[in-house]
Amino acid sequence: MSRMATCLWFDGQAEEAAAFYVSTFRAAGRPASVDEVLRAPHGVPQTEGKVLLQSFTLDGYALQALNGGPEFHFSPATSLSVLCDSQQEVDHFWQALGEGGQFSQCGWLADRYGFSWQIVPRMLPQLLTGEDRARASRVMQAMLGMTKLEIAKLEAA
Repeated sequence: MSRMATCLWFDGQAEEAAAFYVSTFRAAGRPASVDEVLRAPHGVPQTEGKVLLQSFTLDGYALQALNGGPEFHFSPATSLSVLCDSQQEVDHFWQALGEGGQFSQCGWLADRYGFSWQIVPRMLPQLLTGEDRARASRVMQAMLGMTKLEIAKLEAA
């Protein structure tokens, strides 16, 4: 396991978000766990005993959810990509992570917390980088016209 983790900044929803992400990945049959929690120590005004940092793991990837306050917000400049082996997996992650959020183009969505995800069929990079450049161009054009990515349409391009 890596000694590095991506830290996501929340305004009071760190514990809730970590539990949501873990349950979403577990529902897809992927390994996920809520790990260590760091609570505000005794004597810290207004936050004593509340979660400061919640560690969690999604499909072997270490993350941390920090209750940092309202100063910073997520942007699409940072996202996590979920590689999916089937349309069923694409559909699951698209629906579950997108519920209460906002769907975008090309397999991107922002979840209910505003964090961006890319829900990507595992075969897409191979279609886009293969030797058949004309096919790669058709696949790119097909992808640009989609919100949720559809494997059958990408393969048909």
